[in-house]
Amino acid sequence: MSRIGKKPVIIPANVTVDIAKDNVVTVKGPKGTLTYAFHPDMILKLDGNVLTVDRPDEEHLHKSLHGLTRTLINNMVEGVEKGYSKELEVNGVGFRCEKKGTQLVMRLGYSHEVIMDEIPGITVEVPTPNKIIVHGVDKQVVGQFAAEVRGKRPPEPYKGKGIKYSTEVIRRKVGKTGGKK
Repeated sequence: MSRIGKKPVIIPANVTVDIAKDNVVTVKGPKGTLTYAFHPDMILKLDGNVLTVDRPDEEHLHKSLHGLTRTLINNMVEGVEKGYSKELEVNGVGFRCEKKGTQLVMRLGYSHEVIMDEIPGITVEVPTPNKIIVHGVDKQVVGQFAAEVRGKRPPEPYKGKGIKYSTEVIRRKVGKTGGKK
């Protein structure tokens, strides 16, 4: 039995969960609304403020989906209640970023500015020229957008220049040395 799949999802008072036909789950909260269609074989039961996920049998596919379904529902509930955020740091001489309207404009050592538009469901904050914060209710969308921003200039191991997550540790390498001839 899946250890994670067995855990119930506790739904806070300010969040509502609706389970429609074919396991289409809609979660509404103070931060927004999320809807997701889960596999129709999964058994979703809502009793008051507790949602449980069961599987019909011990088939390999159902075992795989059991914990995944519970985790995705829990992430939806947490997202509409508290929201998710990813913090990125921009390191390097002359590397900086700013927000112009709904666009994130970054100077990353290229001959041009790198411009990214906010996508629906997320907001981008630039509190200082070397810090970017991505906020949203959908954990997957926030993580994907943050990864795309980081992908514009990943950190390099010699000087540590580039865009990195604030919690990320860059393994540094020793550069060339002027050896003897």
